[in-house]
Amino acid sequence: MKPMTLLPAFAAALLATGCAREAEPRREETRPVRTEVVGARAGSVDATYSGAVLARHEARLGFQVSGRIVARLVELGSPVRRGQPLMRLDPAQETLHLAAAAADVDAARHRVEQNRIDLQRTEQLLARRFASPAEVDQQRLALAESESQLRAALAQQQIKANQRGYTELVADRDGVVSALGAEVGQVVAAGQQVLTLAADGEREVQVSVPESRVDELRRARSLQVTLWALPGRSWRGALRELAPDTDSVTRTYSARISIREPDDAMRLGMTASVRVADVDGDSAIRLPLAAIHDRGGQPQVWVLDAASATVQPRPVTLGAAQNEQVIVSMGLQEGETVVTAGVHMLVPGQKVKTAGATGLAMKEP
Repeated sequence: MKPMTLLPAFAAALLATGCAREAEPRREETRPVRTEVVGARAGSVDATYSGAVLARHEARLGFQVSGRIVARLVELGSPVRRGQPLMRLDPAQETLHLAAAAADVDAARHRVEQNRIDLQRTEQLLARRFASPAEVDQQRLALAESESQLRAALAQQQIKANQRGYTELVADRDGVVSALGAEVGQVVAAGQQVLTLAADGEREVQVSVPESRVDELRRARSLQVTLWALPGRSWRGALRELAPDTDSVTRTYSARISIREPDDAMRLGMTASVRVADVDGDSAIRLPLAAIHDRGGQPQVWVLDAASATVQPRPVTLGAAQNEQVIVSMGLQEGETVVTAGVHMLVPGQKVKTAGATGLAMKEP
């Protein structure tokens, strides 16, 4: 037989062998996965925000008159008591103003005395019919006018005396000097900030909150404050103030957390962390981020059918992410089993073997 005659027979044999192999059923691979039984939990957040310890009340102090600073009596960080002198201005100018006001008072007092004497003389002349009633009325008006001028001069004298006292800046409360804005020899205007005084007593932490977490912070049942410098200690906190608008740069809301029962170990400026553990609100299903698989821009999870031990993809709608978990707002029901590890190696209808399951149907974390 010629070789060319054998080629069609050989090709037909190969084709038959390939078809037979394709007809053989493929052995289905069973993949190990880790699963969780989902359940709604009542608002557990466990978010942490970083901030700094501040005084509840901070006074930015300045002189009520202008002048040149001649003395600074405190240093940065100095503890002060109410009424304690902090800075002094050169009093020469205000002393001259006070002397001028005193001179105006003396002049007004002399005018009053002269007008009283003139009124007495005019009344005597009226009794002898050497003066008219109109002249007496005129003298009475002059006396009343001079008395008004005396009262105005006395008021001006008091104002100048107060301004003379304003050349000394005193503490209006007990506290500590937290900032200095002027030095000796500097000329300052009235009302210009020269010193910041942080009051003793209440302490709080200022934090920045993303706009997606504002409602959670408002509904928080408990806030826990810890300090980086004092590990192992914690304080209870409460939301005191929340800014109505975001910061123009960070686009976050500024919040102030009051610290309950602070002690002397808590110093201003310390780095603090505020932990939001629990929130009163609607229940929500939360899954680890590893359970979410993105396919074509649509997040989905793999749901396990316990009867057939197979998985099927399920599109879901996600909410806010919280640390390493994410809220599933739509697409899942309580009691369903979801794959949380090995999601990228699955296909629809894949048989799986669970390596471990965790129940999440808890009311509190």
